[in-house]
Amino acid sequence: MQVRPGREAVVRVAVATLWTSPDAVRPVDRPALSVPVDVAAWIAGLDTDQRVGDCVLSQLLLGERVLVTGIRPDGWAHVVAVEQQAARLDPRGYPGWLPVDQLAPATPLPDTVPLVVDVPVTALHDTPDGPAALPGVVLGTRLTSAGPAHAGWHPVLPPGHADPLWLPATHAVPLPTGTPPPQRALDVARRLGDVVYIWGGVSAYGIDCSGLVHLAWRRLGVDLPRDADDQAAATTPLRLGTERPGDLYFFARPGRHIHHIGIVTAEPAGDDRRMLHACYRKRRVLEERLPADRTATLVAVHRV
Repeated sequence: MQVRPGREAVVRVAVATLWTSPDAVRPVDRPALSVPVDVAAWIAGLDTDQRVGDCVLSQLLLGERVLVTGIRPDGWAHVVAVEQQAARLDPRGYPGWLPVDQLAPATPLPDTVPLVVDVPVTALHDTPDGPAALPGVVLGTRLTSAGPAHAGWHPVLPPGHADPLWLPATHAVPLPTGTPPPQRALDVARRLGDVVYIWGGVSAYGIDCSGLVHLAWRRLGVDLPRDADDQAAATTPLRLGTERPGDLYFFARPGRHIHHIGIVTAEPAGDDRRMLHACYRKRRVLEERLPADRTATLVAVHRV
């Protein structure tokens, strides 16, 4: 089977970057285009300004489904990421471009409880204790079990591999069902403290503000939209002052769309509020008291 326009496919690399256009890709982005991909090397090669360039839209994790809407002769595929809602852009999901080599045809999955990666970064191996066949698999990645764990290792069926690969059994857990308490999403997000800020990032290598929220809830089995304004539309407004840890702060300038999101880390004490967020200005994930300029643009608090 081949990846074809009009059909669904799945991501077969650890982290696939979704680009605005093939023509927007820079020479420094080469490690993000390979198979296997090397996201760590890509981010290490970016300077501060390149980390916030507008060529990146989002990122997709191993096994994420896309609808292929076109393939260029030079090997680029236009896709809609159907697991990342983006109502303003496309009702089907988040649209963008990625190398077709980073995709595999979608195939029926066995009727097993999915696993989800529960460590910041791991690797899938050819055999237990064998060489890494698929490195750089990140927190929140959903995997198809290929059977019970054995000797501390769990077999999984990643896209693009005919035979099972193995990861340490402690690195993945059954994917939760239902909507957990917001505090649990905060607990997940805190494990990404000090991860560098990457515009469009959705991984433990680099992440942006809405990507942090999306990934934390994805780890818990809840699919929130990708961007902050869509996340606001998909969550429940609260009265300011009633927020609790794990709720969401939204920020916007007068007359403008929501441009930033953070995760509440403490009950408010008067005007003293705290949040965990991927900070564009400081270029990393951090927890802090809301400074005056943030408080001035705080427009809402919501709960998932």
